[in-house]
Amino acid sequence: MISVAPIAPPLPIGEQRVVFRHITWQGYQQLLQILGDRRSARLTFDRGILEITMPLEEHEFSARLIELLIRILVVELGLKIKTMGSTTLDRSDLERGAEPDNAYYIQNQPLVAGRTVDLATDPPPDLVVEIDITHTDIKKPALYASMGVPEFWRYNGREWRIYKLENDEYLEVSVSPTFPIVPKEKLYEFLAAAQVDEVEAEVNFRNWVREMTNINNTSGG
Repeated sequence: MISVAPIAPPLPIGEQRVVFRHITWQGYQQLLQILGDRRSARLTFDRGILEITMPLEEHEFSARLIELLIRILVVELGLKIKTMGSTTLDRSDLERGAEPDNAYYIQNQPLVAGRTVDLATDPPPDLVVEIDITHTDIKKPALYASMGVPEFWRYNGREWRIYKLENDEYLEVSVSPTFPIVPKEKLYEFLAAAQVDEVEAEVNFRNWVREMTNINNTSGG
């Protein structure tokens, strides 16, 4: 009898990527102007490396649902938020630029509320989220750490990694400094439930946050 090894499931494909090397900062800026804002592709630049990413369905599903999860948490916890979406975060002094999947001002929302952000004078977003299901040549943690982003989330379709900025470097932590009540399992549970029914997943997660908030308020009192 011939034994056949089980076939591993194929890795998910969340993005298509094209990488260019030895690109100048000026060349990157010119390309941003040529492509304009009305495009689905996202550009990331890191000291001569330019990556153009075209998100596919699994990428967009994860990005939009994580965005919804953050919105629920902010509302139910009574926080403030300024949503930056995929706004280009450029730092010419670092020769680094990125268009993350999601970026938010939460703790520093009062500093930028009601006006256009200027990273030359304003602090960076408090939280940046990147969905990287397929391989990327850009070292995203190093990029966002150099910009001073206090908290960085990275999701690869299976694992949620949370990074907290300490001494200009990221330390991977088990819970979000911004939302410490949420264990990682809750994100996985929320995304899995949303695959079946997004509305029910939202209702259940919102109810869970309210329950946890009530418990914390009761124990704190």
